[in-house]
Amino acid sequence: MASKRFKIVLAIRTLSNFVVIVALVSLAFEFGPVILAEATFRKDQILGISRTVDLDTSIDQPATSSTGSVVLPQSSPQAKFGSFLNLAPQTITPVSADYGIVIEKINANAKVVPNVNPSDEKSYTSALAQGVAAVAGSTVPGEPGNLYIFSHSTDAPWNIIRFNAIFYLLRELELGDRVVMFYKGRRFDYIVYDKQIASPSDLDFLRNRYDQPVLTLQTCDPPGTLLNRLIVRAKLEGF
Repeated sequence: MASKRFKIVLAIRTLSNFVVIVALVSLAFEFGPVILAEATFRKDQILGISRTVDLDTSIDQPATSSTGSVVLPQSSPQAKFGSFLNLAPQTITPVSADYGIVIEKINANAKVVPNVNPSDEKSYTSALAQGVAAVAGSTVPGEPGNLYIFSHSTDAPWNIIRFNAIFYLLRELELGDRVVMFYKGRRFDYIVYDKQIASPSDLDFLRNRYDQPVLTLQTCDPPGTLLNRLIVRAKLEGF
C-alpha cells in the first residue's frame, strides 16, 4: 500500500516538474529576445559601450544633398564606467545590405521585408518572422515620401512580444539619434526628429506624404501590449 502511494506521489511530482519546465521554456522562448535586448542595452549604458555600423567597402555612400545637413539636438556625452576601461566601440555588421535597417544606439539589426499589407495577418506574420516590415506603398530609402516600417504583431498575444523584439528599445531613441538604412548596397543615414505616442486608430502617420525622405518607425507602447503605438520619425541626413 505504501509502495503504491509512493508511486502516485512520485508520478504527481514528476508531472508537476515537467509542467514547470515546459512553462519556463515557453517563457524563455517568448520573453527571451526582449530580455536579452534590455540586458544588453543596460550593460552597454553602464560600461559606456558604443556601437557603430561596420563600414564595409562594398557599401556605397549616397551623395549629400546641396541643401545642407539637418541640424538637430544631440545628446551630450556623459562619463561612463567604460571610459575608465578604455573599451573600443563595437561594430554591427548589417544582416542585409540589400534592404536592411541598423539602429546603433539600441543594437537593432534586421532585414526589411518590403510591400507588406499591415491589415493582412498572413502577410505581416510571415514578414515579421524574417525581420521588420515596410508597409505596402512606402517609398524606398533615399527617395522623398514616407518609408513606413513596423515591427509589431497583433495576431496573437504570444506574438506581440516576440515579434516586437527588434524595436523593443525604440523608446530609448532621442532627437538627433541615427537610424541607418541599407538599400541595394547603398547606405542612407536618417536623423530622428520626432517621437510620439499614438492611438492604434490614428492612421495619420501612415497616410502622411512628405516632399523629403522621411522614415517612420512603429512599434507597440507599452512594449508587448496593444494599448498604443510608439511612432519615431527621422529625416534623411543632408537632404
